[in-house]
Amino acid sequence: MAKSTESSNPESPSQLARTPLYDLSLELKARMVPFSGWEMAVQYAGISSEHQAVRQQAGMFDISHMGKFGLRGKQVIEKFQPLVPSDLSRLQPGQAQYTVLLNAQGCILDDIIFYCQEPDPITSEERAIIIVNAATRIADKAWITTHLELSELSFTDLSEDKVLIAIQGPEAVNYLQPFVEDKLAPIKAFGHLETNLLGQPSFIARTGYTGEDGFEIMVDAEVGKELWQKLLAAGVVPCGLGARDTLRLEAAMALYGQDIDDNITPLEAGLGWVVHLDSKGDFIGREVLEQQKASGVSKRLVGLEMQGRHIARHGYPVIFEGETVGEVTSGTLSPTLNRAVALAVVPAKLAKIGQQLEVEIRGKNYPASVVKKPFYRSPNRPS
Repeated sequence: MAKSTESSNPESPSQLARTPLYDLSLELKARMVPFSGWEMAVQYAGISSEHQAVRQQAGMFDISHMGKFGLRGKQVIEKFQPLVPSDLSRLQPGQAQYTVLLNAQGCILDDIIFYCQEPDPITSEERAIIIVNAATRIADKAWITTHLELSELSFTDLSEDKVLIAIQGPEAVNYLQPFVEDKLAPIKAFGHLETNLLGQPSFIARTGYTGEDGFEIMVDAEVGKELWQKLLAAGVVPCGLGARDTLRLEAAMALYGQDIDDNITPLEAGLGWVVHLDSKGDFIGREVLEQQKASGVSKRLVGLEMQGRHIARHGYPVIFEGETVGEVTSGTLSPTLNRAVALAVVPAKLAKIGQQLEVEIRGKNYPASVVKKPFYRSPNRPS
């Protein structure tokens, strides 16, 4: 949920899936685009106004395209541990962990969020929700079910049965609370609960992909439609993929398929905080990460700030002393900071804060500096 969006694919409209909220977006005259096999809203009123609504008040996103898996049975966490580098045994019910699925080379197959739920009140089975990216859902499902010890476990793909709505911004809790039975304010960052929303069962997590406070709500389709309309009537601004991208980039949140993929390890991607080598046992890719930890990485994903307003886009070459040394993975003109910022993969020796580089833009080189990530840190995020 607080995770990456996937890069768009050039599908024809006849091949694209639509979320249950598609018609409601059309009513709002959203501009629709192909995106990871779905026809999704890229903007409603405009990317800049939607971006500022989230930073200043509250905006909502239809993210129903994302993959949603359920696990239940005996020893759910213990059996999932070998699939990720993070120590999930730290989690208590109601807590979550952003983490990554790795291949044998220690590279990232997808970034996910693992939500540890309360045991089933009737059967006492352990339960978890796993949110994955839309473009990787089928591959993730195959990978997980192939590598997961499924004895005494059941795996359910909830992707087509549930709507997922993100409401993000400093006023998100105030807009959402009137429709929810339990109090939302006590929920900590990455906390979650099951409660009634509009009188119906719901799963609500204090996570998101904007760098702001906010919630992600998973409900049945009809409940999701009603919630969308009520939030709209209350004044929450509908937001599309365009604002989602500028918001997540300001917060330096990686985009799977663009900033991170199966050619980069979490240590190279600046995600070392999800790798818990000292506190957990074996997992897929561990040996590679141990070697990188000991010897250092050869490349890093860094933040760049352009001098001037020249925008470094995905795929643009990064130059040092006249030679191409890396590549921009994401870039935009930050609406909040009014500065051009980017993420790029460069040699580790050039990843130090303050390092001067250049980016080639349409045949001409423009200066850039390596800066600390994130580019913007919201004062509104809960602890």
